[in-house]
Amino acid sequence: MKQSRKSRRMQRHYKRMHRPGGLNLVSMMDIFTILVFFLMLNSSDVKVIQQSTDIHLPQSTAQKTPDETLMIQVTDKHIVVQGREVAGVAGLPEKGDIPGLQEELNHQRSRRTSPVPPNGMPVTIMADRGIPYSVLRQIIRTCVDADYRQVKLAVNRKEAHADG
Repeated sequence: MKQSRKSRRMQRHYKRMHRPGGLNLVSMMDIFTILVFFLMLNSSDVKVIQQSTDIHLPQSTAQKTPDETLMIQVTDKHIVVQGREVAGVAGLPEKGDIPGLQEELNHQRSRRTSPVPPNGMPVTIMADRGIPYSVLRQIIRTCVDADYRQVKLAVNRKEAHADG
């Protein structure tokens, strides 16, 4: 039996509209591109601490990566907290807390919105390897007195040698 033009057109239209849909590759490629860039930016596990040229860190076989905490830099001349010079190493008192460092740590603590944890707040000290231990001990004592009791010292990582 011969079909009319109208019935053939309706049949073509019916086949075209009722076939299984395909994938839109353009939008799928856009989504995957965004996903790849997101994963590339957020999967980096290498953390680099801003280090000034006049601080030479000691070598260590430390395995733990540094956290983002309050940073105290100690050179042979200055004590710097978060990029702001707070005291000079030459004019430190013999005993007790360092006044400029104490004030800055109290200021940084007052800027926090959350309460101080029971084990204290974290702080990282980046000290030159030539700094005397007595000065470093005085800085740590000042940090502890200002409720910064989780004290970490920044070091350069060196490879551990296997003995045996």
